[in-house]
Amino acid sequence: MLRAAARVYAQHGYRGSTTRRIADEAGVNEITIFRQFGTKDALIHEAIATCGGDEPVPTLPAVPVDPVAELTAWAMKLRAHISGTRMMLRRCMSERDEHPQLIASANQGPIRAARDLRAYLERLREHAIADDEFDARTAASMLMGSVFADAMGRDVMPDVYPGAPADAVEQYVRFLLRGIGAALPQAQNADS
Repeated sequence: MLRAAARVYAQHGYRGSTTRRIADEAGVNEITIFRQFGTKDALIHEAIATCGGDEPVPTLPAVPVDPVAELTAWAMKLRAHISGTRMMLRRCMSERDEHPQLIASANQGPIRAARDLRAYLERLREHAIADDEFDARTAASMLMGSVFADAMGRDVMPDVYPGAPADAVEQYVRFLLRGIGAALPQAQNADS
């Protein structure tokens, strides 16, 4: 039911996500929705919070070893997660004024990802892999913003983003790591 509600919401928005439409999509009786969730509002919130994507938001290693590889793999998973939920995220963003509480439900994964990224960047500093003169929140925001924009906008503005997604993400990571003073190996497939 949660996956069906998330799909219906992404396609039809809050008003168009009737309990009948969700029940039909889920292949259940409408009464089942009310028994399980009580209200349409509760169902939509739960669907957005838990079914925002098939993959959970990735985590970074506790001990950094290879920041380029670790951050690139992490950012690619995050990009895939955001890209997979972009229709729902766009809908939440477009309905923010009418239903501000839906954004809070949609933001749970990205907030955890940003927190994990900041902690990882701090660990890079602690392990003397990166300079100690950077603000981890700002650095994390820059990478998160690049990955988010790429995942949300590449399908509508493909000429804005460099190369294939994997190449672009590696470039975003390399720019971040250079910006925080990390020594980097030469890129094999990107103009860095």
